[in-house]
Amino acid sequence: MTKFFFQVALTFLLPLDLIAQTNPAAQAAKDYTIAVAWQQHSGEYRALSFQAYNFAKLSLQERLKGADASKPNCVVVDIDETVLDNSPFQGHEIQKGLSYAAKDWSEWTAKAAADTVPGALGFLKYAQTQNVETFYITNRDQADYKATLSNLQRLGFPYADDAHLVVKQGTSDKEPRRQQVLGKYNVLLLCGDNLSDFSNVFYREGKNTKEEVDKAQQEFGNHFIVLPNPMYGDWEKLLYKGEHLNETQRAQQRIEGLKSY
Repeated sequence: MTKFFFQVALTFLLPLDLIAQTNPAAQAAKDYTIAVAWQQHSGEYRALSFQAYNFAKLSLQERLKGADASKPNCVVVDIDETVLDNSPFQGHEIQKGLSYAAKDWSEWTAKAAADTVPGALGFLKYAQTQNVETFYITNRDQADYKATLSNLQRLGFPYADDAHLVVKQGTSDKEPRRQQVLGKYNVLLLCGDNLSDFSNVFYREGKNTKEEVDKAQQEFGNHFIVLPNPMYGDWEKLLYKGEHLNETQRAQQRIEGLKSY
């Protein structure tokens, strides 16, 4: 019993780097540190985000010229790392020795405290001046709905209302929700940080991701606007083999998946 209490006390006293040395899962979570730091501190992250939305504005102008006049126009955007920056949540998890905990995510979204991704607000406000609506299709849960709407409204995002916020309903597959919008609107652009925000062919249909990206290369910057996100995404799943892997196993497979010479 004395040994147990000593171990618990030591855990609270040790800094994160020493905790990681005694906790393999915490060490694995530290793999994400440089990605989160890059998003929070680099000028390159901001530059790439502005670049994406500058291209979005130019592409929107072009696509409006050939839009079907029988339907209203819209753009479809993801939320997380596309219009809202959740890097503080990722930093919080790393400092706890985790990569992700659902309870922590719920606590973060409830705060409605995420800041904007650079360029996102300006672009969507511009789209509004062109009578182009915005649909926010997100894989946040229904439980996150109220706080998500509050977060968007607090920052002044256009069309942040019940008619335009579409959360996950039973499945993370966004295609049915995209099709619902497509049935009533001209979807001129799609903006996201994950290729699954544009089409299922990149990750969900068992196809070769790189080959599908190459086939769609003319869509990027014209129809599909990609935001940088080094912190998480479907791309990481391609590295892992097996199901129900723990943090340590995923970290090992990340190492094994690296190209070298």
